[in-house]
Amino acid sequence: MDRFLVKPDQDDLRGEREEPAPPGGASGGQPSLNWRHLRGQGLDCDYTVLFGKAEADEIFLELEQQVEYFTGALAKVQVFGKWHSVPRKQATYGDAGLTYTFSGLTLTPKPWIPVLERVRERICRATGQTFNFVLINRYKDGSDHIGEHRDDERELAPGSPIASVSFGACRDFLFRHKDSRGKRPRRTVEVVRLQLAHGSLLMMNHPTNAHWYHSLPIRKKVLAPRVNLTFRKILPSKK
Repeated sequence: MDRFLVKPDQDDLRGEREEPAPPGGASGGQPSLNWRHLRGQGLDCDYTVLFGKAEADEIFLELEQQVEYFTGALAKVQVFGKWHSVPRKQATYGDAGLTYTFSGLTLTPKPWIPVLERVRERICRATGQTFNFVLINRYKDGSDHIGEHRDDERELAPGSPIASVSFGACRDFLFRHKDSRGKRPRRTVEVVRLQLAHGSLLMMNHPTNAHWYHSLPIRKKVLAPRVNLTFRKILPSKK
């Protein structure tokens, strides 16, 4: 049965309560944020609305106007040895000298643009974390989606969090434990379901991606676009 929040052992629960303390360190002058904490069975996430509606609307418009998405071969993904068109648009931006490999593609990020630096700086102030790379996914409507996967690529700095910021349409976001997948799961672990709101930030902290898969499923009733930014800390490419 799907539920909104995993109910872990009481000793492992840092709360579904709201509080102003950020997950990663001092706020650095950031206005108080209401954080929701998700904890249990290897799950460690923090969720808040980082941008008010007016600012989120402004950022969303800038992203729509300025982000350059992949085309051609870079707009395809390899699944079980076969290449398929990606059911969404993608782009990468980041520091010079980085590469990122996933689904059979090795990507070199474009240089940062001001709107992405603005979002990154706000995340850093709110959490105390730093990031040098962002993967952008644009979903034109509820038919665009991403299947179950873990962000566990070898280029990620060990133990580093992933900061996921959403703009546009609110979409379901699901976490499924690795032991509860497939036709014959090893055990039953309840699915964690979130609604990722316009202007929201989800911090996926270590060791979440070692134990949980996440996805953005098809939702035919959603007619508006959504842009998601996942900020990461990538290790420099070896020469």
